[in-house]
Amino acid sequence: MPNRINEAIQTHYASRDIGSVILAALEQAGKDLNHLTPEDLAPIDEFHIRGRTATLELAHVADLNAHMRVLDVGSGIGGTSRCLAKEFGCRVTGIDLTDEYCRAATTLTAKVGLSDLVDYHQGDATSLPFNDGVFDTVWTEHVSMNIPDKPRLYKEMYRVLKPGGTLAIYDILAGPFGPVLFPVPWARTPDTSFLVTPNELRDLLVDAGFTISNWTDTTEIARTWFVALAEKIRKNGFPPLGFHILLGSDFQEMAQNQGRNLQEGRIMLGQVVATK
Repeated sequence: MPNRINEAIQTHYASRDIGSVILAALEQAGKDLNHLTPEDLAPIDEFHIRGRTATLELAHVADLNAHMRVLDVGSGIGGTSRCLAKEFGCRVTGIDLTDEYCRAATTLTAKVGLSDLVDYHQGDATSLPFNDGVFDTVWTEHVSMNIPDKPRLYKEMYRVLKPGGTLAIYDILAGPFGPVLFPVPWARTPDTSFLVTPNELRDLLVDAGFTISNWTDTTEIARTWFVALAEKIRKNGFPPLGFHILLGSDFQEMAQNQGRNLQEGRIMLGQVVATK
């Protein structure tokens, strides 16, 4: 069963030669491909609600610094890992289930001159290909929704952290007024969606051995952000560079559903920091 789920998830996210598609869109948007910056990639890079702003908020709460080795679980096309490396100088390793995303992440990271600080591996978050106790921080944004075996996920995160290390999470959680309306950006059908409630996430983290040090419900600010985004798309259409490039023609329906899921309390957003 897990293999079938993994295959379905990869099918959902995979897009043929997405790196070249993104570079073509950047060129269309007037960017010089020989002098790209992480900021140029920002509209497509941070594939989660509130984008780079949410990443930087979590990074400050997690006290990231240049001496840290960070594991980005579910690194996608590499936006978060590049942001953390550039803004904080930390060494970041990304792991993602989708091979095509890892290839695109490697290409884009080289284009913005960050290959010395960031590398990527294809792999399963519930079976991390790393030794025990090697990372100062394990980081994950909008990833666990696709992972059914959450006890194993958080135990693996705990295992690869150094003693005293930090787990930084920004995730979509099940709201009190579900069920979720599909399709959404992380799943076209309920078959690959595995949300937990905030209380269930607390229990999972404690059972894995973590001590929760910070928990912020960011649902309300996410609602405001999404309303503004939907209005912008309604007035101006999709920009040359945006998440629709990653998910294709049904992204508009996904975005509409995501907005409704937020507005109607079907999903919640949680920013969580825990320690080993």
